[in-house]
Amino acid sequence: MQLMRIFVLLSRIPFPLEKGDKLRAFHQIKVLSEKHEIILCALNPLPKADKQKAFEQLQPYCRSINFIDLPVCGRAVNILRACCSGFPLQSGYFYSRRADRKIKALIAEYHPDHLFAQLSRTARYLMDVPVTKTLDYQDAFSYGLKRRADKASWLMKPIFRMEYKRMEAFEKKIFNLFDQKIIISEQDRDLIPHPEKLTIIVIRNGVDMEFFYPLSRKKSREIVFTGNMKYPPNVDAAQFLAKEIMPLVWQEKPETRLLLAGASPHRKVRNLENKKIKVSGWMDDIREAYAGSDIFIAPMRMGTGLQNKLLEAMAMKIPCITTPLANAALKARENEEILTGNSAEELANELLFLLENREEGQKLSEKAFAFVKQNYCWKTATAPLEKLMRDVSLSNKVR
Repeated sequence: MQLMRIFVLLSRIPFPLEKGDKLRAFHQIKVLSEKHEIILCALNPLPKADKQKAFEQLQPYCRSINFIDLPVCGRAVNILRACCSGFPLQSGYFYSRRADRKIKALIAEYHPDHLFAQLSRTARYLMDVPVTKTLDYQDAFSYGLKRRADKASWLMKPIFRMEYKRMEAFEKKIFNLFDQKIIISEQDRDLIPHPEKLTIIVIRNGVDMEFFYPLSRKKSREIVFTGNMKYPPNVDAAQFLAKEIMPLVWQEKPETRLLLAGASPHRKVRNLENKKIKVSGWMDDIREAYAGSDIFIAPMRMGTGLQNKLLEAMAMKIPCITTPLANAALKARENEEILTGNSAEELANELLFLLENREEGQKLSEKAFAFVKQNYCWKTATAPLEKLMRDVSLSNKVR
């Protein structure tokens, strides 16, 4: 099998793994590095990022690691430029001419066989480079923005609607500028605004089952919800859980306790903390949140893509509850591997059912564990991506 040199461009440094895009990138790089050379280029919009720690974690898998800082002082100018030129605002947030020059210089230095851009926000850097390339849409960003616009305040609604329209046009434009496109689920693929969207290849996420496995811990909370707690869909889910679902549970079981665990909790999440709700913030080992709880719930009403938190909880044999929206990407069998509900009443009833029927919860978690083990191994999930890159690069050489 011919070794390829793959240039990977990310919008963030893929460590620590507290965000879905970082998790996906880290494990895809790890698997691809077993057969190919990885030239990693990660933009860095966070001045306080621990680049040394990230470098140490990524070094075993990359021939070259390059972090490009995006200074705060220039970000407003870049957003304004994007606004004036019709690009999405987040494209401007992650784009700078200085970074573009560095990226082009790295490509000229390493002569990669294939370019890989994660998320549409990085596409501007590579869309005109004459090397075979793959774009990972990952999620249908435009549709996610549409959902946020629908729920936004009257003040923010026009901004989100403008960004939705711009992102929709941008997702359509970049489609034809990349040789191959991938995405995380059929659900997201069907929302991409392009007539040939069905040609996008679905590359699922996985879960690291050597890290996430059943742990024996004393249960300190009955219910847990995890995630990056400043990400708007997670903020919305946390508020929905604390303000609408849990009051219904407390009517029947007033002693029930909830843990909201995850990095960077938004003020709206921090304000939910009380005697029955704990907001943890960053945890050095998120497994403790799962293992110390009886039930995991992800009451997602916004956002797209596959919820890694569900995979992690299932791998640790924690019975899970979510919404049909989140399960559409996961594809677990309802009432066998997962429980679902749309309304606060439906989700509260599922929580009460598991709180009162521990044996049923154990059966559910055992089946969910088998489901994840069979369908969501990172090596299996990434294999189609490796084949896709190899095939398109070889066909280009033949031409």
